[in-house]
Amino acid sequence: MAQASQEFGEWPLKRLMTEVVGSGPKSAGDMTREQAREAFRRILAGEPDETTLGAFWLANRWKRNNPEELAAFADVMRGESVVTAEPDCDPIDCGANYDGKHTSALLGVGAGLVAAAAGTSVVVHSGDRVPTQKATAYKHVLDELGVRTELDPEESADMVDETGFGFYYQPAFNPGIHDLYDRRDQMGVRTFVNTIETVANPANADVHLGSFYHLAFAKKMSDLIDESAELDYSRAIFFQGMEGYDDIRPGYTKVAEWDASETSGDSLDDYEIETAEYGMEMESDDLAVDDVTVDSATITEDVLAGDREDHFADAIAVNGAFRMYARQDVDSLEEGLERAREAISDGSAEAVLDDLRGF
Repeated sequence: MAQASQEFGEWPLKRLMTEVVGSGPKSAGDMTREQAREAFRRILAGEPDETTLGAFWLANRWKRNNPEELAAFADVMRGESVVTAEPDCDPIDCGANYDGKHTSALLGVGAGLVAAAAGTSVVVHSGDRVPTQKATAYKHVLDELGVRTELDPEESADMVDETGFGFYYQPAFNPGIHDLYDRRDQMGVRTFVNTIETVANPANADVHLGSFYHLAFAKKMSDLIDESAELDYSRAIFFQGMEGYDDIRPGYTKVAEWDASETSGDSLDDYEIETAEYGMEMESDDLAVDDVTVDSATITEDVLAGDREDHFADAIAVNGAFRMYARQDVDSLEEGLERAREAISDGSAEAVLDDLRGF
């Protein structure tokens, strides 16, 4: 331990538990930025005892990490684990919850392909059955569609430039986080790793699209980005997605926008989207499926081929439009919807899928 202390500093996880974060959800203190950085450097290096690591993760879940701590964790992840590969274009970064969806169709693949066909380059990233849900994520729908997903980061960047849509695979671009899989699996609950992996930003994109369960979490995420020394997003949009994923829900959806150029007051603006205002009379149950992986792939194929004009087609169109709006390639969601429907009707969205399969 003395050698580890000389390498990392004065704050092994056991000491942080005893003196800072481990006294319970009401009385625990917050770590300084340097303490949080040291803690996560130790975790990535595999230094903590397994029991101590589990206790540390659980204590942080109880007390709830503040944006400064999360920014410190994210900065260490970016500096010591993430392998970035920038495409020549500047895509929008879609970082949905890595542990996936288990009830409703995953629409982000179809939405991303539609947006790409309309001129908005899109990057998505995920792992494979990430704890705790181990449910369907981007990788699994793309696999089902016959798209190659186990790419190194440079191949992922090439995919974006060649097709307009790119997938980055967590074990390849974020190996330090992937190495924590077994320990996270044994926890049985989400940890702060589930939060920071969504902003890994392997393509060094300028705009981030993410999701949240509650508006207060969107504020925490925007403050994380604002306080990070490694994340260079100039704009981020979070919304209350279905199952916490980056799919706009039917009916009412809360949206929060953060802009780095806002230097006075609160830089987070929030508003609501009502899908009924765009002629889409549907409810969340209308997008439920039996097999999320297989059905999401089939729905994506059918919508892009123009063979469906149902709620799923509407949902993919509005999510594609929102990606265009988030990257500010259109001035309004209405304009984005028009472009999305054109990309489907003229076959260009289906052509992007064909290009991906051939990559």
